[in-house]
Amino acid sequence: MRRLIPRIKQTLPDSESRVINSLTPEDRRREAVALRSGLRGPSDTQRRSLEVARRVVVGTFNDGFLYAGNIAYMSMLAIFPFFITGAAIFAALGEGSDRAASINAILLATPPVVAEVIEPVARNVIESRQGWLLWVGGAVGLWTVGSLIETIRDLLRRSYGTEPTQAFWLYRLASTAMIIGAVILLMFSLIAQVMIGAAQQVIGAYFPLLSDALAKLALARFVPGFGLFGSIYALFYILTPGPYRQKRYPKWPGAVATTLWWVGVTVALPPVLRSFFAYNLTYGSLAGIIITLLFFWLVGLGLVIGAQLNAALAETPEEERLSRTGGEPRIAPEALAYERKEP
Repeated sequence: MRRLIPRIKQTLPDSESRVINSLTPEDRRREAVALRSGLRGPSDTQRRSLEVARRVVVGTFNDGFLYAGNIAYMSMLAIFPFFITGAAIFAALGEGSDRAASINAILLATPPVVAEVIEPVARNVIESRQGWLLWVGGAVGLWTVGSLIETIRDLLRRSYGTEPTQAFWLYRLASTAMIIGAVILLMFSLIAQVMIGAAQQVIGAYFPLLSDALAKLALARFVPGFGLFGSIYALFYILTPGPYRQKRYPKWPGAVATTLWWVGVTVALPPVLRSFFAYNLTYGSLAGIIITLLFFWLVGLGLVIGAQLNAALAETPEEERLSRTGGEPRIAPEALAYERKEP
């Protein structure tokens, strides 16, 4: 063993002579400036698709499990403060009676087994806070939910390979504005659902021939899905680093991928748990909490996939210019490959 360790150290390059090649847009841009890499060309669709898929897989493997765990923990920590903050904002806007309805609107995006765990606790938390306790809880909720948003911001920053450019308190102010905006959008979604229900009743009363068609269409079922896509798209657009927030860098592919992943997990999780797992035998009375954490972990993994997809599709002007001049493919086929500098 004493002889083996020095030999292993000799085979590894020194820390000063290692160059880490990343697949983030920012590092690809730097390589393109140095005339080292680029895609073969925009016309080579198959090659570009494989390159994008490789970037997503490597980026998700490197960061996915870490950030999924962080998002799961922060989601579990922030969901009840978010309900309290939402209740405070609803009360400030004179819609205090809709506080309980906001819980139902949010839980539509979760599997029934998760909703059964969260709903009774959320209702008890909201009903037990009145007056100044509600406002203090709302202020604490702004900070807690803001930490979740900052986790997603850091995920996007890492996916694109950028660094923070503003002060900490500016990011926190932006997170607070996002939370208030999310609650207001939630209020509008509740109004939309009420309007759809009223329209269905009017059509059923005055146009009975169309009632069967509406029942088959079930337009109200699609409203949460569209709302989920809109929320994720807005999240990606607002939290994406400034240089990559332009129109040339698409945001909708990641939002679509995350929405499909989220809906798929919501639909598939209950039958999978019933068929293959028995959490009650392992966790006992904590099984519901563990399943909720598992759901949030899977949702966090979907957010990582969406962020990595947007970052993989982002092609900087430097890369485009290099590809038009016939630049060579990337030197480093791995996300964290080491190269020894030439003497």
